[in-house]
Amino acid sequence: MIRPSARLAGAAALVALILPFSKAIAQEQVPPAPAQQPSAPAPSAAPVFPPPDPANFTASSPTKEVINAFLHASWGYDDDRIWQVQAIMKTQLEGYTKVVVFVGEKSGKQKPSALPFMVLPDGKHIIAGDDIMPFGEHPFADYRAEAQRSADGPYRGSAAKDLELVEFADFQCPHCKDAQANMDKLAVDFPKARIVFQNYPLTRIHPASEKAAAYGTCVTKLGGSNAFFLYSAAVFDGQDGLTNSDSVTLTLNSAVTKAGLDPTKVAACASTPAIAEQVKASVKLAQDLNINQTPTLVINGRQLPIGGLPYETIKKIVQFQAAQDGIAQ
Repeated sequence: MIRPSARLAGAAALVALILPFSKAIAQEQVPPAPAQQPSAPAPSAAPVFPPPDPANFTASSPTKEVINAFLHASWGYDDDRIWQVQAIMKTQLEGYTKVVVFVGEKSGKQKPSALPFMVLPDGKHIIAGDDIMPFGEHPFADYRAEAQRSADGPYRGSAAKDLELVEFADFQCPHCKDAQANMDKLAVDFPKARIVFQNYPLTRIHPASEKAAAYGTCVTKLGGSNAFFLYSAAVFDGQDGLTNSDSVTLTLNSAVTKAGLDPTKVAACASTPAIAEQVKASVKLAQDLNINQTPTLVINGRQLPIGGLPYETIKKIVQFQAAQDGIAQ
């Protein structure tokens, strides 16, 4: 039977399925995974994977075709990525299938790895490390439908949801602040996209984020999306003011004023139970989409942690996903 020599664990396995080999930076609800041990020097040529052993293909589902379709949906934007399905194995648990994929780069920049994951009995999800992820030939379809149905935050761009980019962000998250320049670039490069902001305050580590989210929700209610994006820009610019309990209200009031609204009215609105429920609903949507870090961009259902990710990579993935969904750009 197959004995992979390298394994990806925890968050690293998730990242391997959705990002280039370089990991994005994000604010997470949970502690980061332990650092991996230094790897051997990277090869200088494309790896040659060993021939798959037929003895490692003991499960009839999922098929190799479905797995390759899933990997193309996940990795197809990266012309340098190569992979080979190495095993599709039954397990001692009925309906659970272990899959092993060898992955590398044509350029040989990174040492090839073995990526194991477990396909669940529903055939629509996998467990990779500690994460549950969507699976199948069209793995992001259900999340896309959920986002189209429930992402109700302020937006810019198109009213249509053919290409919907939903940003889940926390006003007190420094990586979210840094990501705003890239969000502005997306608005310019994809004028036909609907770009939505969804509050995802991580209150365990950012105590002022919920209040900032409530104010932003009221700014949208009273002034519309244009006022919200003026408010959000001002809050992110003055983010340092959210770290001190004495300056939080002053920082938010200043942002409200820059958005052209009355801070007294916004503060009164933000203290109502209805607004608290609206913020909770946005958090629940993030949780329903299995998002546990900020900033995360959901591109027609496809999750992409964007903290620290180069803009050209983000743009390339948006273009790829749009093409996958048959959307002309």
